[in-house]
Amino acid sequence: MIPTLILAWIVFAVLWKILKTTVRTALTIAAILVLLQISFGITPQDIWDQIINLPQTLSQMRNGK
Repeated sequence: MIPTLILAWIVFAVLWKILKTTVRTALTIAAILVLLQISFGITPQDIWDQIINLPQTLSQMRNGK
Protein backbone atom coordinates (compact mmCIF):
# COMPACT_ATOMS: atom_id res chain seq x y z
CA MET A 1 0.00 0.00 0.00
CA ILE A 2 2.75 2.45 0.94
CA PRO A 3 4.77 1.96 -2.29
CA THR A 4 1.60 2.57 -4.31
CA LEU A 5 0.96 5.83 -2.48
CA ILE A 6 4.54 6.94 -2.96
CA LEU A 7 4.38 6.17 -6.68
CA ALA A 8 1.04 7.98 -6.99
CA TRP A 9 2.49 11.01 -5.22
CA ILE A 10 5.52 11.06 -7.52
CA VAL A 11 3.32 10.86 -10.62
CA PHE A 12 1.05 13.59 -9.24
CA ALA A 13 4.04 15.84 -8.47
CA VAL A 14 5.49 15.41 -11.96
CA LEU A 15 2.15 16.07 -13.65
CA TRP A 16 1.60 19.13 -11.46
CA LYS A 17 5.00 20.56 -12.48
CA ILE A 18 4.21 19.96 -16.14
CA LEU A 19 0.82 21.64 -15.77
CA LYS A 20 2.32 24.67 -14.00
CA THR A 21 4.97 25.06 -16.67
CA THR A 22 2.42 24.75 -19.46
CA VAL A 23 0.10 27.34 -17.92
CA ARG A 24 2.99 29.73 -17.25
CA THR A 25 4.19 29.41 -20.84
CA ALA A 26 0.69 29.92 -22.25
CA LEU A 27 0.18 33.04 -20.12
CA THR A 28 3.57 34.42 -21.17
CA ILE A 29 2.78 33.91 -24.86
CA ALA A 30 -0.65 35.50 -24.40
CA ALA A 31 0.90 38.51 -22.66
CA ILE A 32 3.46 38.93 -25.44
CA LEU A 33 0.73 38.75 -28.09
CA VAL A 34 -1.37 41.35 -26.28
CA LEU A 35 1.62 43.67 -25.90
CA LEU A 36 2.53 43.31 -29.59
CA GLN A 37 -1.05 44.04 -30.62
CA ILE A 38 -1.39 47.07 -28.35
CA SER A 39 2.08 48.49 -29.05
CA PHE A 40 2.58 47.81 -32.74
CA GLY A 41 -0.76 46.64 -34.09
CA ILE A 42 0.63 43.18 -34.84
CA THR A 43 -2.13 40.59 -34.74
CA PRO A 44 -1.73 36.90 -33.90
CA GLN A 45 -2.62 36.16 -37.55
CA ASP A 46 0.34 38.29 -38.70
CA ILE A 47 2.66 36.29 -36.45
CA TRP A 48 1.17 32.99 -37.64
CA ASP A 49 1.64 34.02 -41.28
CA GLN A 50 5.30 34.75 -40.61
CA ILE A 51 5.76 31.39 -38.90
CA ILE A 52 4.17 29.61 -41.89
CA ASN A 53 6.45 31.52 -44.30
CA LEU A 54 9.59 30.96 -42.21
CA PRO A 55 10.90 27.93 -44.16
CA GLN A 56 10.56 29.82 -47.44
CA THR A 57 12.25 32.90 -45.98
CA LEU A 58 15.14 30.83 -44.61
CA SER A 59 15.53 29.07 -47.95
CA GLN A 60 15.68 32.41 -49.75
CA MET A 61 18.25 33.71 -47.28
CA ARG A 62 20.38 30.57 -47.68
CA ASN A 63 20.30 30.88 -51.49
CA GLY A 64 21.20 34.57 -51.32
CA LYS A 65 18.01 35.86 -52.94
